[in-house]
Amino acid sequence: MKKPLVIAGIIVLVLLVIVIALPFVINVNRFKPTLESKLSDALGRKVEIGNIGLSILSGSVDVDNLVVADDPAFSHSPFLQAKQLKAGVALLPLIFSGRLEVSSFTITEPSVSILRSPSGKWNFSSLGAGGQAKASTSTSSAPANFSVAELKLENGTMVVGTVGAGGKTQTYQDMDLEASDLSYTSQFPFKFSAKTPGDGSIKVDGKAGPIDAADASLTPLSATIDVQHLDLASTGFVDASSGLAGLIDFSGDLASDGQQMTSKGTLKAEKIKAVAGGSPSKVPVNVDYDTAYNLKKESGVLNTGDVHIGNAVAHLTGTYDTSGATTKVAMKLNGQSMPVQDLEGVLPAVGVTLPSGASLTSGGLNLNLDITGSVDKIVVTGPVDLSNGKLAGFNLKSKLGALSSFTGLGGGGGGGSDTEIQKLSATIHFDPSGTQADDLVVIVPSIGTVTGTAHVSASGQLNCKMSAKLAGGMGAMTSALTSLGGSKNSQGIPFTVTGTTSNPIFLPDVKGMAGNMAKGLGGDATGTAGQAAGAAKALGGLFGKKKK
Repeated sequence: MKKPLVIAGIIVLVLLVIVIALPFVINVNRFKPTLESKLSDALGRKVEIGNIGLSILSGSVDVDNLVVADDPAFSHSPFLQAKQLKAGVALLPLIFSGRLEVSSFTITEPSVSILRSPSGKWNFSSLGAGGQAKASTSTSSAPANFSVAELKLENGTMVVGTVGAGGKTQTYQDMDLEASDLSYTSQFPFKFSAKTPGDGSIKVDGKAGPIDAADASLTPLSATIDVQHLDLASTGFVDASSGLAGLIDFSGDLASDGQQMTSKGTLKAEKIKAVAGGSPSKVPVNVDYDTAYNLKKESGVLNTGDVHIGNAVAHLTGTYDTSGATTKVAMKLNGQSMPVQDLEGVLPAVGVTLPSGASLTSGGLNLNLDITGSVDKIVVTGPVDLSNGKLAGFNLKSKLGALSSFTGLGGGGGGGSDTEIQKLSATIHFDPSGTQADDLVVIVPSIGTVTGTAHVSASGQLNCKMSAKLAGGMGAMTSALTSLGGSKNSQGIPFTVTGTTSNPIFLPDVKGMAGNMAKGLGGDATGTAGQAAGAAKALGGLFGKKKK
């Protein structure tokens, strides 16, 4: 009984000695040129590695200091570099035949650089192209014969950005990539995850391939994408001066045949801000979308873009172009009978803050807007129309100040603390500098009809030139003044609105009133000018201003 045990012990001991001795007996560094050559051929990039060590127990070789060159058209810095690469190898061919057969690669803490040129080309597009050229002369090293059972990138960093004038980059942390059965001839599954700037996350799970050796960016794929809390301001691709900011959640599917990519999903934007002087939106904006994108032309069509803000729904459609340094759009936004009480929360995002204590409690908004330009400097133009609105906590009649007593509206305004708006219409022009409203018409039953133009700067400053035609007559004092010229003042009572959207200041336009009266007075130029000057002084006295 003892003899078999002794024999078994001796065998185990011999095997243990072999396992310990093999790394010293087999000089795996002699495979360095082979490994560099295979990787270079497969990637179409120069690959350099450092010292190679053999681990018999794990069946792998450990490679120090992996460096993969970038496309020289983009950068002379590495495309990928890592302190260590672990390659899974078949031990029996290595021990008995001295042949290196690699089945897997695990790259620990790699640093990857993903760059885009001003023309829209990516630096990873040429991966594999160099090896593809050799396919016609060497079958042993051609990418078509290259396959890897498993590829892993663990705990890496990924720098994503643009090259050329004004190029910007941002770093994504905790990058992990898993792919199996990689080859240039078949489809393979993959998983990708990373932490985005601003502590967000991105996850992609799907299948890709066969790899397009001429342009890796055109490799067919189908995948699901999940993005959480992507901070627009921290991505590095948004001009800080534009003020565009917010947190984006995104969930969708995409599919590409290498020529056309389609995608469908849902985007949720929180704390969105559209102008430099704006404040984060108080309510989320959700978009259900369906789009098709031409990979070579780098342009797409948004077939469906249903924008939900509470119960308000608008429809966004149009085209977009990503071929330049900044994405450009040409779209239309159409919404009908949208409840304004749901839209109120997004007003701060465009620099509009309602007066303190005021709120929109009812009304339906119609809009038909054109949205054009680069995404960080959007221009929005078109008509808007509000009907049957109510601004609670703000009495416009009382806010007209000196106009109240002058026109017969009465001091304090009356009519409660709210303002009923029968109609509000305008043609707006919005850009990063602010909002301009032309052909403005506001019908307030307690006052009358107000017309004019209004400008709201990106910081909320008001510069409005308005005219009021009073409901039920112009008022006794006004009628007396306008009858000086023998006719009624058809232009209404001019006034201005300054201050901010949160604290508007209403002031009578004395010069405008005098000018209107002068038009009705007639006579020679000298007489008219004199009468106008006199009228201006009289009006100044009526409003409590000192005569000069």
